[in-house]
Amino acid sequence: MLTPADSIQALTALFRGCRVADLAMLYTTLKTQSRMSVFRRLSAVGYLSSYSHAGRFYTLSDIPRFDQNGLWCYQGVCFSRHGSLKSTVSRLVETAEAGNTHHELHVRLRVRVHNTLLDLVHDKQIGREPLAGEYVYVSADAERAGLQLVLRRRQLELAHAAAVEVPVSVVIEVLLDLVRGAGVRLDAGRVAERLSARGIKVTADQVESIFRLHGVKKTARSRSKRLRP
Repeated sequence: MLTPADSIQALTALFRGCRVADLAMLYTTLKTQSRMSVFRRLSAVGYLSSYSHAGRFYTLSDIPRFDQNGLWCYQGVCFSRHGSLKSTVSRLVETAEAGNTHHELHVRLRVRVHNTLLDLVHDKQIGREPLAGEYVYVSADAERAGLQLVLRRRQLELAHAAAVEVPVSVVIEVLLDLVRGAGVRLDAGRVAERLSARGIKVTADQVESIFRLHGVKKTARSRSKRLRP
């Protein structure tokens, strides 16, 4: 096992090069097989555990450059200023002006959040309300949740109005594009680009409005009218 001073130098060099490391790399770097010793050394310099990959990756506290949501992802490994996945989901739901849907959180966090949402609702750390064919996750505080739902309903109304303004022929082309790409993750921007390349004028916002109006989620096959997670 390296001395405390040598450990700091070794960890600094390791993370300067790779930014993110798992336990096996840390064992090798610190010349030990003691998990407790590794975390003692990490604690001395300050570290974060990933909320993705079951928390098995680590980085130093001063490395991440968090975005406005307090998230940082590096080569597919994700970290949060708020700590664990559960804490992060709870924070994002609480601070979202119009709450969050399962799909929105999944896209933002890049990991599965279904079970995490169920646990948070069960523990009454967040609330959820059915709206437009899916659940909207909101604050556990009733007053805050009410404000979030008011804004969410307004957003849906605006989206519906925007979609209605799009010519029926364009709506059909958007939906046909989804059928052709069935099973592929949806991206309103890419759909708009493909259609524009064919001379069909439609913006990404309009495509997103059409998605919402027709209950399209995740993939072109996700059109069930039952409540989604």
